Formats: sequence, structure tokens, C-alpha cells
Amino acid sequence: MDTIYNGMPEPENRIVYVREVAVGDLPEEVQDQAGGRDKLYAVHAADGERLALVADRNMAFALARQNSYDPVAVH
Repeated sequence: MDTIYNGMPEPENRIVYVREVAVGDLPEEVQDQAGGRDKLYAVHAADGERLALVADRNMAFALARQNSYDPVAVH
């Protein structure tokens, strides 16, 4: 059998970016829910859309991995 095989199709982008966010830079309604924290961690899609805000860095990475994303830290 001589079947040409071009490989698997490329998966869609599964990278998300994790960065620290100052609570003071967030909308007031989010600040009210921050529980007295000075900073939170945001998980962003490749196009910049904020997907989640969480309390700490480890939680941000765990959340991304649990949803089959590959998290990358942004400084």
C-alpha cells in the first residue's frame, strides 16, 4: 500500500500566559472580591483575552494544566 501520509494536523494553540496583576489596576467590582490581596494572577489566551483571575501563581498554572493548556509565565 503506497499511501502518502502528511502527518497529523497541527493542534490549535493551547498556550496560555500567566502574569501577576495588581489588584488596584482591576475594576472596582473585582477589587471588592479580592479578599484583601494586593495582587492576583491572570491567565490569558494567546490573543490577550483574560480567561481567569486566581489568588496565586501555582493555582494559575494548575488551572491551566487541568484545562489542557500549556501555561507560560509572563514578566
